[in-house]
Amino acid sequence: MNDIAISISSDQDIVIARQRGRELAAKLGFSSTEQIAIATAISELSRNIVEYAKRGEVILSLTPSQGNGRGSLQITARDRGPGIPDVALAMRDGYSTSRSLGLGLPGTRRLMDEFEIVSKPGKGTTVTIRKWI
Repeated sequence: MNDIAISISSDQDIVIARQRGRELAAKLGFSSTEQIAIATAISELSRNIVEYAKRGEVILSLTPSQGNGRGSLQITARDRGPGIPDVALAMRDGYSTSRSLGLGLPGTRRLMDEFEIVSKPGKGTTVTIRKWI
């Protein structure tokens, strides 16, 4: 499978990324509950791109088996925005710089099997999440 890259700069792009992620999850055999979790995670990460960085991309890819006999659906959300000055703080439930509920990143971490974030102030943020097949 070739990677699917979706440019993110508007609410419509968020909808497209969410739909493409859910469609791919269905094709890979994820349950409807897992499809919703994957679509929600994509939506949260995409919304962060629009809100904080203005533009970025979401990349959907299939990773091969890692020795456990299972591959994964990998979602990478990246931008070249302002970055996150304190990632540990941003990962705390209830923390928000935008007066939201502060569930985006911690909620995304709970929805997926793996979660990794790399952010450098002034350089941008990359979040990589995986759901095992």
